[in-house]
Amino acid sequence: MTLFRHPEDRIPVLLFACVFALDLTVYFMASSWWLPMLWLAVMAIPKGWISAWNHHHQHLTMFRHAPLNRLLEVVFGFQTGVTSHTWFLHHVVGHHVNYLDQEKDESTWKRADGSTMGEVEYSLTTALTAYPRAFQVGRKHPKALRVFLSMAALQVVLLGVLFWHDWYNALFVFLLPMCVSLYVTSWATYFHHVGLETKDHAEASYNILHRGYNLMTGNLGYHTAHHTKQALHWSKLPELHAKMARNIPSTLYRQPGIPFVWSGSEEKLELSDDQVEALARPAR
Repeated sequence: MTLFRHPEDRIPVLLFACVFALDLTVYFMASSWWLPMLWLAVMAIPKGWISAWNHHHQHLTMFRHAPLNRLLEVVFGFQTGVTSHTWFLHHVVGHHVNYLDQEKDESTWKRADGSTMGEVEYSLTTALTAYPRAFQVGRKHPKALRVFLSMAALQVVLLGVLFWHDWYNALFVFLLPMCVSLYVTSWATYFHHVGLETKDHAEASYNILHRGYNLMTGNLGYHTAHHTKQALHWSKLPELHAKMARNIPSTLYRQPGIPFVWSGSEEKLELSDDQVEALARPAR
């Protein structure tokens, strides 16, 4: 029996392991002050992409066996700043349930007075409240909460050991990248739903069709399809999007962000009727 639920996850997991091996290599081998700082800068965007895969894993775990999933989640925790079951509580049984109601949404883009948050305000708010909100949701899901708390404690202990061994390298190779990745993840989610006041799932998400973006994020750009069937494996999202294309307003498409488009990531990309029809045709 294969270890993976879906064979498509084998290469991504191998890449995550390689990145973590490089993290450890820099941590243990770097003797100059500038190399860990350079590594932080170089890996900021790639670890942001890994955050998307951590998100997919929280929806549908990549391994068939719990110990392997917990081990992968430790790696994800160091790479993305989001530990085991944090996104499951905050996002899967939180945001996905409440995203049409901004008074309840764990990733709400509205202020208390009903006005729309700016990008920085939303990103900071979502990042700083991610763990408290996950804990609050977890009170309704005690089994998941126990895993969340125990794995978070393990992550803190492991990080503490790394700081004890070499605080400077631990700061720039692990802790700061964890904080940066959590902020970048929050910033990226701002563009998924902001401004869409609706009760219709087909009209509640923006989509990104850029091939490079979807390759690096596991088809996260097919966001309407993802919210329609959140447990669907990432590899099947384009197919579901094609089935839904005629029901998705042509205004609900965006350009990708950095590095695929270096400016205007919030710009709408309105599709023509012919392009919508082309999306809806079955692939040959």
